Amino acid sequence: MSQRRVRVALFVTCLVDLFRPTVGFAAIKLLEQAGCDVEVPQAQTCCGQPAYNTGARGSAKAIARQVIDAFADFDYVVAPSGSCAGMIRVHYPELFADDPSLRARAEELAARTWELVSFLVDVRGLREVDATWRRIATYHDACSGLRELGVRDQPRRLLASVQGLELRELAGTEVCCGFGGTFCVKYPEISDKMVGDKIADIAATGAEAVLSGDLGCLLNIAGKLSRQGRAVEVRHIAEVLAQMTDDTAPLAASR
Repeated sequence: MSQRRVRVALFVTCLVDLFRPTVGFAAIKLLEQAGCDVEVPQAQTCCGQPAYNTGARGSAKAIARQVIDAFADFDYVVAPSGSCAGMIRVHYPELFADDPSLRARAEELAARTWELVSFLVDVRGLREVDATWRRIATYHDACSGLRELGVRDQPRRLLASVQGLELRELAGTEVCCGFGGTFCVKYPEISDKMVGDKIADIAATGAEAVLSGDLGCLLNIAGKLSRQGRAVEVRHIAEVLAQMTDDTAPLAASR
């Protein structure tokens, strides 16, 4: 693993900040263990993805400008979400295609921005973690991380080093869970059918827990599991890799 310490800004994400702060603390722990000096810029807000997805490009641009300013001068920007990291890396440069100066700044930020687990493996060279979690688990590949950032093998590589964890592959692991940000609001019936299919695939594995790297997917999956009364533990991968499961409850428990 690379030993040179680097200065990393954590992009916390809205969902982590509002619904699961422990994911942010787990990310900080993992980054510090990987030789990073971590800072959390206080001026950060949303990445602008909801506005972008609904066609409010003016609002998305305004948010993006604020993010570009807030995360200047760091070696790297890391987010525990492929969705937010993908917004910055892929869509920020597109937003400012008609403004050469801002496009250059957006491209510079994009080049420094990574999803958490991909950063640990691909940039810092992490190959294993010192963690134990005695569960049979399955893993859901979130759409943005998988399709925009190529995050697939990295989480499995690190999960393979977790003592006591048996990972069972999920049928249709690359199929969307139906969350899709504003998609689940615009098309609730379709979204519900998609997450129902995902839950059926999870149940078929016999897993005691389901993991992912994107909190939006996990909240959607946890909600459906809870409504169906299924006792499947739902967690962000960072919590498992950072050995932070003992003192935090799963995202949802069956009733």
